Amino acid sequence: MRKILITGATGLIGREIVKVCHAHNHVVHYLTTSKNKLSTHENYKGFYWNPDSNDIDEQCFAGVDTIINLVGASISKRWTNSYKNEILTSRTKTAKLLKDTIAKYNFPVKHMVSASAIGVYPSSMTNYYEEDTEEVSTSFLGEVVEQWEAAVDTFSSLNIKVAKIRIGLVLSEKGGALPEIAKPVRFGAGAAFGDGNQWQSWIHISDLARLFVFAVDNELEGIYNGVAPNPVTNNELTKAVAKVLHKPLILPNIPKLAMKLVLGEMHMLLFESQRVSATKIEETGFDFEFHHLEVALLDIFS
Repeated sequence: MRKILITGATGLIGREIVKVCHAHNHVVHYLTTSKNKLSTHENYKGFYWNPDSNDIDEQCFAGVDTIINLVGASISKRWTNSYKNEILTSRTKTAKLLKDTIAKYNFPVKHMVSASAIGVYPSSMTNYYEEDTEEVSTSFLGEVVEQWEAAVDTFSSLNIKVAKIRIGLVLSEKGGALPEIAKPVRFGAGAAFGDGNQWQSWIHISDLARLFVFAVDNELEGIYNGVAPNPVTNNELTKAVAKVLHKPLILPNIPKLAMKLVLGEMHMLLFESQRVSATKIEETGFDFEFHHLEVALLDIFS
């Protein structure tokens, strides 16, 4: 049994991770910026923080030996200049506040498992990315991940082990990209984006939650890709969603320019191509429940 402090515990991924933590008999403390999300139960207790004003209830660290760090503003909102700044600072400022508080009170935290993103890898139709890839995407997301990971790496100066999970396209019926992909398909208006050949490295949300807790239980260090073993193209993803929902795909692919007009710079999320390897996490002994896309979709939409 461990006592784990989770940032971002009330978000889509965080809620799943809390469930897995409780199944493993771990006690969860969580930080929230919303006072109406504070609750206290035997194995689940909330604490208030406001990273903008460097305000944190340091009692959140009482008895905690591990941090799961998921906090960060959603990338699925229009990227105005001010919102791009929020995407970045919501990841770097929060990490600094956690680290400074641990250092100030000398809390005996031993391990940090932080979310990261496969957006750090340059878009490529041919590369197969493993964790030791040093090339970083020149996109806005590449810049965000580089600074995010650098902020998390500073925890090692406090003799805290650091693991970073680079997350791919998370599949869940409760939020994220999948309901948005499925919506037009349900109405018979589904279509792939661009030429549809861009790679999408996906993961079922329950596998991702188990992967985070596996990293905690096995005290993993270093970078791990949080993706399933079999990436697909955008064409294959769209066809698989249509097949599982028993809907036809009759429309032509949606051109890049059209999505740029609708979404602005954020349209790149639909057209970036990252084929990412899951071999390293599998070699640690982690078993994916969902290796193949169609099985994952059948589970989600069942």
